[in-house]
Amino acid sequence: MVGWLTHAWRNICITLHSPAKPVAMNITITEVHPADIPQTVDFVMRARAEIFPLLDTVTVPPDLAGFEQVYLSGKDGKFLIARCDERIIAAIGYLPYDHRFPQLDYTGRRTVEIVRLYVTPEFRSDGLASRLCQALWAHADAGAIDVLYLHTHPFLPGAIRFWEKQG
Repeated sequence: MVGWLTHAWRNICITLHSPAKPVAMNITITEVHPADIPQTVDFVMRARAEIFPLLDTVTVPPDLAGFEQVYLSGKDGKFLIARCDERIIAAIGYLPYDHRFPQLDYTGRRTVEIVRLYVTPEFRSDGLASRLCQALWAHADAGAIDVLYLHTHPFLPGAIRFWEKQG
């Protein structure tokens, strides 16, 4: 009887593993264009609700409400998305740093803040976030950005490890 229970438990555990990642993936990383804004904002709002469940999930933050002005028209804004076929699966952006921490003196230097990095769970651990970062760094270099500032949270240990690896 015990042997049967152990065997049944192993079968349940095997069944409960997450589904395999898609085998054939056509992933592209692109800048957001005006036509992409509604779908991009929706993706980011869903990601935000998952990561920060205690935040207001109805009110759209100012950078997302003014997405075109902040990320597309603004001098120091950029937003990238990754798609698998037509579905957005990841995002990252930067916007002008707001100097809210006086101990960080970036006076006279073009400084942007990296924001909104999120990769859907089924596409994690395959280097997609690193590819997004590399693409964003290339845009920052091309735009003569001096400083890329990052703010993360201690309750996101995976994020801290990830950013440490990015340098």
